[in-house]
Amino acid sequence: MTQAVTETKAQRVERLKRQKNPWECLEEIREFARQGYASIPPEWITTYFRWWGVYTQGDGQGVFSGQGGEGKSTPYFMVRIRIPNGLLRSSQLRAIAQAARDHARGTADLTVRQNVQLHWVSIESLPAVLDILRHAGLTTMGACGDDTRNITGCPLAGLDAEELCDASPLALEATRLLVGNPDFYNLPRKFKVSITGCRVWCSYPEINDVGLTAVTRYQNGHPEVGFSLRVGGGLSAEPWFATRLDVFVRWNQVPAVVRGVAEIFRDADCLRENRERARLKYLFMRHGWTATRFQAELERRIGFGLDPAVEEIPPADVYRDHVGIHAQKQPGYCYVGAAVLRGRITPDQMFAAADLADTYASGELRTTNMQNLLIVNVPYRSADTVARQLEGVGLHVKASPFWRGAIACTGTEFCKLAITETKGFTRWLVKEMQERLPEFDQDLKLHVTGCPNSCGQHWIADVGLEGKKVKVQGEWVDAYYFTLGGGVGRHQAFARPVGYRCPAHEVPDALERLLLAYLERRCPGENLRHFFARHDEAELRAFLAGEDVAAVARDPSPGPPPHGVEG
Repeated sequence: MTQAVTETKAQRVERLKRQKNPWECLEEIREFARQGYASIPPEWITTYFRWWGVYTQGDGQGVFSGQGGEGKSTPYFMVRIRIPNGLLRSSQLRAIAQAARDHARGTADLTVRQNVQLHWVSIESLPAVLDILRHAGLTTMGACGDDTRNITGCPLAGLDAEELCDASPLALEATRLLVGNPDFYNLPRKFKVSITGCRVWCSYPEINDVGLTAVTRYQNGHPEVGFSLRVGGGLSAEPWFATRLDVFVRWNQVPAVVRGVAEIFRDADCLRENRERARLKYLFMRHGWTATRFQAELERRIGFGLDPAVEEIPPADVYRDHVGIHAQKQPGYCYVGAAVLRGRITPDQMFAAADLADTYASGELRTTNMQNLLIVNVPYRSADTVARQLEGVGLHVKASPFWRGAIACTGTEFCKLAITETKGFTRWLVKEMQERLPEFDQDLKLHVTGCPNSCGQHWIADVGLEGKKVKVQGEWVDAYYFTLGGGVGRHQAFARPVGYRCPAHEVPDALERLLLAYLERRCPGENLRHFFARHDEAELRAFLAGEDVAAVARDPSPGPPPHGVEG
């Protein structure tokens, strides 16, 4: 008699990955489309579709009403499109708009990794969507799954007068190296890479598995641009900043280095035992690896030693959402950046942006890590016209700090892992704050995430809102927990949980109280990060709750928590 052995989740996923490389099975997807949703085996639903950028989605009903509500699973899919380095041609944006209009109920989102996501895609429509994208030179391959995700970079690559180099060719080369390569389809979990030549690190190398940032060294008086290397960064429920290695990576060494780090990750069997701890960062967090050990293993893999690191200058408190009209390094040209509120963009808006790029510029656009859209290579004489027409379709070039700084993950509208609805909530929250504080003019990163996984990156926001549930009059409703003072760069720090949460409909009240306290009490030239840093958690809770801060300072004991404050 054979005793049944129960597989863990990690064991099941690893077994399925060993059995099949989904990138080789596109014809199976086409057959599912011919036969219908009922023909799809469970392992495709739970695992294999992800290698093609495809997730099952919720029912779209978990929309913000003040009371919350969770979407249920449906026979529809979210389809994520890779946009390496955020580089888009107008023809490609039109293809995405066409796919969204014809096959996704007009629903598309820009993401914090410069991707575009479609929703409401049926299995019958999936091959058509993939074909539309393929004919435009786009793919969904590797946009989800245990593989290399979209490789990000500065959206101003090649345009920024202050950049050390245009690193986008390296991002594209690394994409060709890792995506679709059978050597790297089976990684322990997702693998995130950022390569940037800009000085302000707007693609957040600190929270990537591989973060390459341009740096200049001088030898015999001659400058050479290469890269600093950070490894093992990530957010989720256990945030961890990437570790800088003592290396200077030369331009022609970058592909080998990226491949070497990917091999280390791929071959780390200890990371395949627990799906919740299967990211590269856990080599440092749980398995005792050090920067020295990692560097030695990397150099062994690539077969040559790397030069020692040189001094770098991480950016200070730089706010770079790329919104507005700004000069390029090409004389007479500028880019026009539009703030796409919570990343939600319509087919009509995409068609309009593509037409403007063709009519007034070079037909090139860029997506950003703050869910925004840029039209580049615009002659200055046409900039106001482009801006005005973008405003006319609801893509704001001039927008309030709340509109510009708001980031939102997918939320319960479509994500089955989310706890709260985020997209509609964020739109409502921004409207409320604009009406309450119309004169507020400070840079503000206001990030909303629907669960602890931090797809909305609340850990690196000035104000991060993490979705929770609380009971109000016996009913569970959407709520948000405040984290304050996050940031990357020279003063990198994760946002502090300050022990305050409240129902979603009370968030504008708490945020208004907090920002008014900042405006009334700030020192000259003090930004939000500095302001939060010089107040302790009790004081910040008091600002959020509208309590007497002086009383809190006199009596630091928490006592019975008031409404909205966690004891």
